[in-house]
Amino acid sequence: MIEDEIARSCALIQGDGASAPGCGPESTSKEAAAEVVKRYYSAIDARDFDTAWQQWGDDGPPRQTRETFRAGFARTQSTRVTIGAVTDGEGAAGSIFLTVPVTVDAVVDSGRHQKFRGHYILRRVNGVDGASASQLRWHIESAALKAVAAG
Repeated sequence: MIEDEIARSCALIQGDGASAPGCGPESTSKEAAAEVVKRYYSAIDARDFDTAWQQWGDDGPPRQTRETFRAGFARTQSTRVTIGAVTDGEGAAGSIFLTVPVTVDAVVDSGRHQKFRGHYILRRVNGVDGASASQLRWHIESAALKAVAAG
């Protein structure tokens, strides 16, 4: 949760063009977008579902309540995410979108391993006057993951 608050604060500060010590990668960078996905899985691993939920933005994942989101990970014991090469951003209507490819290894409570491949689309507002810290930071817009043979 602390990492999430730091990321929001850094996005607000760096959104004004200032460089802030301790903020890590530039908040507009591909690296900062990839960090959101890493933070998401770190929060799931810690069973901190509120922080994981917030990586989707203020309203969480589309068409999910907090309860259904939490229930979706009820049997997940651990996760490990590997980030691929993040694509260059595409702009649309004052926002930037990036594709973050991932491979996710998960272990469920029975000890069975599951593996998923796919990508997350991340979005942030691109320096629009009056944008909030929440809008200026990267957040998950959508996900497309498919199960693959674990191994």
